[in-house]
Amino acid sequence: MHQSPIAHGSWPSPIDAALVARHDGAPGWPAVLGEEVWWTTPLPQEGGRVSLCRTRLDSVLDSPETVLPAPWNVRSRVHEYGGRPYLLLPGHDGPTLVFSEYGDQRLYRYEPGRARHPHDPSPGPVALPTPLTPEPRLPSGTRYVEPIAGPGGEEVWCVRETHTGSAPTDVVRDLVAVPLDGSAAEAPDAVRVLVRDTHFLCCPRVSPGGGRLSWIGWEHPAMPWDSTLLRVADLDAGSVVGEPRTVAGGPDEAVVQAEWSDPDTLYYVSDPQGWWHPHRIDFTAGGRPVSAGASLVADSPEEFGGALWLLGSSWLAPMEDGRLAVVHGRAATSLGLLDPGTGALADVDTPHTEWFSRLAVAGDFVVGVAASPTLPAEVVRVGPKGYQSLSRPSAPVESVHADYLPRPEARVFPGVGGREVHANVYPPYNPRARGPEGDLPPFVVFVHGGPTSRRPMVHDLEVAYFTSRGIGVAEVNYGGSTGHGRAYRNRLREEWGVVDVQDCVSVAEALAAEGAADPERLGIRGGSAGGWTSAAALVSSTVFACATIKYPILDLTGWRTGETHDFESQYLETLVGGWPQERQRYSERSPVNRAETVGVPFLLMQGLEDAICPPVQCERFLERIAGRGVPHAYLAFEGEQHGFRRDSTIIAALHAELSLYAQVFGFQSDAPDVELNA
Repeated sequence: MHQSPIAHGSWPSPIDAALVARHDGAPGWPAVLGEEVWWTTPLPQEGGRVSLCRTRLDSVLDSPETVLPAPWNVRSRVHEYGGRPYLLLPGHDGPTLVFSEYGDQRLYRYEPGRARHPHDPSPGPVALPTPLTPEPRLPSGTRYVEPIAGPGGEEVWCVRETHTGSAPTDVVRDLVAVPLDGSAAEAPDAVRVLVRDTHFLCCPRVSPGGGRLSWIGWEHPAMPWDSTLLRVADLDAGSVVGEPRTVAGGPDEAVVQAEWSDPDTLYYVSDPQGWWHPHRIDFTAGGRPVSAGASLVADSPEEFGGALWLLGSSWLAPMEDGRLAVVHGRAATSLGLLDPGTGALADVDTPHTEWFSRLAVAGDFVVGVAASPTLPAEVVRVGPKGYQSLSRPSAPVESVHADYLPRPEARVFPGVGGREVHANVYPPYNPRARGPEGDLPPFVVFVHGGPTSRRPMVHDLEVAYFTSRGIGVAEVNYGGSTGHGRAYRNRLREEWGVVDVQDCVSVAEALAAEGAADPERLGIRGGSAGGWTSAAALVSSTVFACATIKYPILDLTGWRTGETHDFESQYLETLVGGWPQERQRYSERSPVNRAETVGVPFLLMQGLEDAICPPVQCERFLERIAGRGVPHAYLAFEGEQHGFRRDSTIIAALHAELSLYAQVFGFQSDAPDVELNA
């Protein structure tokens, strides 16, 4: 088909901002009980709330049933990032659900009726959710996450986070037992404290038979990917927790998950060898480890774990036949079945190229969340007879739109000092458009948050929104990212704002040098820690012609001295340096103190209810920019927290970003203009 040349950025595309918003987010936290599989589903079109879906384990790809109607929102705010927010328990008429409600952060019990096919016209009885925990003293000030079944079946055990004062760091955490009969809803003392140990707690697990309790803990200033402790304590017949023992972890070792396979065998994921690997501890009848050290189950130079941003993440799940289901890999991840006796690892054959830390098992079946560059994230069941998709987006992308997806490539670029920099490159692609002869496309560097995170190479309509219009995208997994071992993560220690910026610049310059990108039309964008890197690049580099900065960190001193939440309040100790002895470094690296060096247009976007990167950081930066003649726009969104979840916000943000690139890179766009004020 003959194609007339069209300016890069102006290519006509059916992937509009409304389509991106409709499919924003991924299913999460799959759980299996009996013949049912449940998972969480984000709903941007319903104000960004999170609902629950379910189907049968043997489902033949029917539309899953939505379990909780509006306004219920299944989401925990522990650490502000949350984690696994619900638990399934056997009930009289099908599963009983215990979940954390976002609005008040209380735990609720819900019995949706006997299990049924989603299209059954005569459902069983449905009751309204009832609270299990008391009204918090401060609004949303008592939070719960990672619920598990307590021994005996009369309690739910979980992590509780209690905010005790006006400062974000006035927080106490413990492991608690919540009665299932609802008695604690009006009697706070009915919630029983099980463990009060380290400042941070996660991953409570009861051994089969109820003889032991394990958990993971750590202290400031460590983050859970730096140094954690795996603790084990005996349980007596009354479910009272005995004296805890540290069985793994310590300085520069991060245990990120632990699971019991039988009453005396505990598997855990940790990185004393520099990679997150599965390990095993066998216990004696007296409660002590059989040997002084744990045995290593797999030792290939790849990751079997990741950064514990969301509590309840699962990279490893013991199966009934003794094998372990594991998520493993480097730049990409696979689902494997590991024989802990021989170390033999066999990958499951599916079309997915990325498996997320969301594993659940039931008999011979493994259920997880997986994706690929052409498959959106979906809940997948894997069993002896192969795999089956259990979920699809509520409105699947029309087949014509699939033709507009980019063709990504995993690349390794040379960085400063010869270090390797990993990136996913998405050249512009549109089957019905091409750029003018000899015209190089603009490229935008996408910077992930964290910064201890990574961008997987998967189906992403936000990326396709730009590539299908003729704008290239490069997702840079800069030094500090996960997926490449502890040494790669540690490159960012005390170098945040330096290494991350250098790596992004290196990728952008390499793409320009090889003729893939126009060196005069390079942009950078990111949110949270990615917003920090984008802003830091503007004040320390001349490579980028513009930047999109979302819910960023801009003032290190303010962030370190009380402007963020407890979880990350001392993260800068490793990212930047000790406080206050390195106060000068904090000041010099902060974009807010270098506003006079910004000479290119930028777009700043912020959620007004963000407790992690609060609006005051943006406001302070804008005060320093005012009157300097730098074209910019600031979009502040009511009702949004850290990350945009509402469809209206996602649409407005994408339109504004495309408009910025159109004005700076010089093309006509189909997005409403955003006014850039000098």
